Amino acid sequence: MELEKIDYKKFIWPVVIGLILWFTTPIRPSGVSTQAWQMLALFVATIVGCITQPLGIAGVTLIGFALTVGLGFVPMKVALTAFSNSAAWLIAMAFLLSRGIIKTGLGQRIALLFVRWFGKKTLGLAYAIAGIDLITAPATPSNTARAGGIVFPLIQSLAETFKSTPEKGTQDKIGSYLVFTEFHANTITSALFMTAMAPNLVAVQMADKLGVHITWIGWFIAASVPSILSFIIVPWLIYKMFPPKIKETPNAKEWADSELAKMGKMKLSEKIMSFAFILTLVLWMLTSITGMDATFIALMAIDILLVTGVLSVQDVLKEKGAWNVLIWLSVLVYMAGLLTQFGLIKWLSDAIAHEMHGIGWLTVLIVLGIVLFYTHYFFASATAHVTAMFAPFLGVAISAGAPHYLAAMFLAMISAVMASTTHYANGPASILATSGYVKQGTWWKLNFILGIFYILVISVIGILWLKLIGLN
Repeated sequence: MELEKIDYKKFIWPVVIGLILWFTTPIRPSGVSTQAWQMLALFVATIVGCITQPLGIAGVTLIGFALTVGLGFVPMKVALTAFSNSAAWLIAMAFLLSRGIIKTGLGQRIALLFVRWFGKKTLGLAYAIAGIDLITAPATPSNTARAGGIVFPLIQSLAETFKSTPEKGTQDKIGSYLVFTEFHANTITSALFMTAMAPNLVAVQMADKLGVHITWIGWFIAASVPSILSFIIVPWLIYKMFPPKIKETPNAKEWADSELAKMGKMKLSEKIMSFAFILTLVLWMLTSITGMDATFIALMAIDILLVTGVLSVQDVLKEKGAWNVLIWLSVLVYMAGLLTQFGLIKWLSDAIAHEMHGIGWLTVLIVLGIVLFYTHYFFASATAHVTAMFAPFLGVAISAGAPHYLAAMFLAMISAVMASTTHYANGPASILATSGYVKQGTWWKLNFILGIFYILVISVIGILWLKLIGLN
């Protein structure tokens, strides 16, 4: 057996940065313990490793986890409690729900129905594409799988139907517009639902460490107005800024009808999957009334799919995305929790808040949101970015007097839409931006404009909405 290929050069930056921080312990700021500073060195090295990725993110975090124990920060028995993280298990179970939606063909059927209903005009077709992402987002925590596994193949088929492909140099007929609209629909739905992408659960856990408890329905209500407003406006805005040459799409309905005819009537597996999907969403919405744990609800749904044969045990074991996120999310949240436990986050928040003394909390919060958004130009991973910056920024906002829940949700929504920056901002960007439908320069230019739009919507409409519903 040959050894796996590993790019050892990508270990250089994590190791160098980690060692520099570690050996500056003697000159650390006053008020920071040796333990806290050295834990920071290990945490930063792990985050940098998640960016350079000499191994997959799960591999990098496992090394960080081993060093956390090996360097004596916590004993092994205590460290293993990291894997009891309910948020990590919730997202893993949601990955399995997503697997069922794809396996049964339910996702494809939903997509084709949307095209049939709304596909007479190109703008309507764009809203249909966005609607597919909206419907599947709550139970598809991999926004990459949602964009690349469900929606993009549909867009490719539609574009080929209208002879709009990069290979023929005709992508601007309709394909470019649909691809770019899907990217932003994916970005908006990622902000709307707590379970629409994995970094959201990182934000939830970070907030929880600071005493802010966010539920599934609480997230949805808080994000609903700015997200739905963006969902309505953005496809139209893109249509005006980046207009397709084809404005009418009468063939789309015919194409969808023919594809649905090939699929035939709804199979039993699809009906069971629909039931499990709807049941999960309803119960998640009612958690504040029923008191049921969101992770238990997701686990119950997976059990239904297993018992009825919609998913097999092999399907569960082969769902790499679920177990990958369970590892890295558990470890990163645990390591970040140690920084809070050792007092570093409080010290950092207090220090920044002291420098901003006299500035109103609203100004502080908006400045933090803008900084959080634009620093994503330096990150290729939303997970790494949220893990590194969300907790300190939330701590600063709270220290400045911002309502706790409002501040957490404001920064969480910014963390979701900051993907609208570069072609490497997240998984969906990597898939859609490199598909050949949208030139890189156009991608950056249009995203810069839409980024300003998102910041304004969340800073104005979002904060007004959060204050109106009394979040504090």
